[in-house]
Amino acid sequence: MPTPVSDWFLELQGVSKSFAPRSEGESRVEAIQNISFNIHAHEVVSIIGPSGCGKSTLLNLISGLEPPDSGKIFLKQKEVSEPSSTVAFMLQKDLLLPWRSIQQNVEFGLEMTKTPKARRAEIAAELLSRFGLKDFARAFPTQLSGGMRQRAALARTMALQPDLLLLDEPFSAVDAQTRLSLQRELALTLAQAKKAALLITHDLSEAVLLSDRVLVMSPRPGRIVSTIDIQLPAREDPFQRRKHPSYPSYIEQLWDLLHINESGATPGSQR
Repeated sequence: MPTPVSDWFLELQGVSKSFAPRSEGESRVEAIQNISFNIHAHEVVSIIGPSGCGKSTLLNLISGLEPPDSGKIFLKQKEVSEPSSTVAFMLQKDLLLPWRSIQQNVEFGLEMTKTPKARRAEIAAELLSRFGLKDFARAFPTQLSGGMRQRAALARTMALQPDLLLLDEPFSAVDAQTRLSLQRELALTLAQAKKAALLITHDLSEAVLLSDRVLVMSPRPGRIVSTIDIQLPAREDPFQRRKHPSYPSYIEQLWDLLHINESGATPGSQR
């Protein structure tokens, strides 16, 4: 069995992925190319990059939903070869089941793992209380606002107590005020639960506010072209991070890196 070269929590070694052409005469589409990076336990890392650069493909590979064409992915020193209950996904759409109550939605993953009924109810009640949904446990998704539905989706994600959260633009569909609130709740939850997370976002502010590091990808085929360490106050309080005098400079730096890579220049030619 292959072994990782270090004790990183998540480790990607030279991962590439391409897809078959959609019609005759087209060549294969190379989505990502030679991706390598590592994540510590309890670390939150964001990935930014132009649309179509393979960010979502990367999450699918890490989750075990698809195999890479080449390279290897290790989670806790074990090679990823299939989906695992220790990895949880949260997407742009809440994907709540409309025929189930909010509490039943939160319990859904626990049912799949054969968690006893009493324990499922206990976990769901605690999470619904944490995310301000205690009074809506018996409500159905159509009775909730978009922000409340995303809170329910986050509760459902956390119910499985995953080791790694994969977050694919989870707050892009909500209004700005709700987004700020959800960012704070996510940041606090990740800090308290001591979970590792990989966040895809097009929002540079969100990347800076929620992350320990930000990885910048090139246009397709996606490659990691820059890594930015975020040296700001503790990330469990995004509001305090936003007030820090260094906060705007991180936004500017990421914007410049995206512009450089979209124009085909190299980071060394920035100024």
